Amino acid sequence: MSTDAQQPHDSGQAAQDWKHWHEERTTTVAAPYGPLSLTGTHWLSDYPEGHIPGVPGQWREDGEELVLSAAAADGLTVDGKPFTGQVRLTADRGPIGESRVAHGERRLVVLSREGLWAVRDFDPDSVARRVFRDIEVTPYDARWALPGTFRPYESAVTVRVENADGVERGLGLAGEVAFEVDGTEHTLQVAVEPDGSLWAVFADATSGNSSYRFRFLRPAAPSEDGSVTVDLNRALLPPCAFADHFICPFPPPGNTLPIAVEAGERNRVDG
Repeated sequence: MSTDAQQPHDSGQAAQDWKHWHEERTTTVAAPYGPLSLTGTHWLSDYPEGHIPGVPGQWREDGEELVLSAAAADGLTVDGKPFTGQVRLTADRGPIGESRVAHGERRLVVLSREGLWAVRDFDPDSVARRVFRDIEVTPYDARWALPGTFRPYESAVTVRVENADGVERGLGLAGEVAFEVDGTEHTLQVAVEPDGSLWAVFADATSGNSSYRFRFLRPAAPSEDGSVTVDLNRALLPPCAFADHFICPFPPPGNTLPIAVEAGERNRVDG
């Protein structure tokens, strides 16, 4: 996952950096294996016989691994080579285009969440990718690049939140970020990524109205004194705004801001 750069001192340079960020975001979303190409997330618990409709091969769980069996007629490749027989798989961690199992241009990605296994089907020829035109975004406004303070918790906590697929799952939180808008302090609970950057899932008064029902924010790693830039110009649409088959977490309790954040990405635009 990419992280946001700290706000530059020069507002003109900040606006240029933001423009470049937005262009890169649009390119990434529209890429062959970007979020628009996800056509299905198939939980193996729904297919006890291991046959997923529309997905070649037989897939079954075996402890901490998934076992794929396939015949030549299935047309699968594993690690770039035609595959027949049986192979044991673990969850894919790298880029979608480098997943181990493929069917032509499709990538069949192994996913594990809270002990359950799934196969995700990424197809560059998805309908969503063909009709996508742009990301609706509010032009850069320096007033939404706010100084903030990261306050770590004494120990990380896990809260249960509903996900976009209707299932409740754990969301790990390591602290909160405090910042002011028009003289009023607000806070967002955040996770800390392995590289030290932060991640928040939040909603606001525009959510479900003039913007998608919730968004992500990814501030850069805080300084040693906890200072961090909360740049709401870089509020992101979550993956589930581009494909219904993602399982994005909803905002945890306390992460719905009472203000209208008229900044950042707002909605997907199709043609």
